[in-house]
Amino acid sequence: MIKGTFFILLFYLLGEIISLLLNGFIPGSVIGMVLLFLSLLFKIVRPEWLKKTATVITRNMAIFFVPAAVGLVAYVELLSNSLVTIFSAIIISTILTIIVVGLVQQVLENKIGAKKK
Repeated sequence: MIKGTFFILLFYLLGEIISLLLNGFIPGSVIGMVLLFLSLLFKIVRPEWLKKTATVITRNMAIFFVPAAVGLVAYVELLSNSLVTIFSAIIISTILTIIVVGLVQQVLENKIGAKKK
């Protein structure tokens, strides 16, 4: 479990460093996640090293939502002033996501259907 925690924190740290070099354009946690994914994909890091740590983290996921919930409560006045904007963004992004996923699904089904013929 220590090895898994080390690798997760290492890639998080690398992501944060790269994010600082990019002036925070992309969040460090996202960069770290992409780096970890690539290291798993290219077999630099073995999944067995991360399995225990990842299981513990996912089983206790609710703990990670507490800071976000506290942030919402702390900024409730600011959020209430922007409610229309927030809900508009949520609705538009949801519709766009559904459309993109549908189009990608159709393209993939067409490619698979063409290969079977």
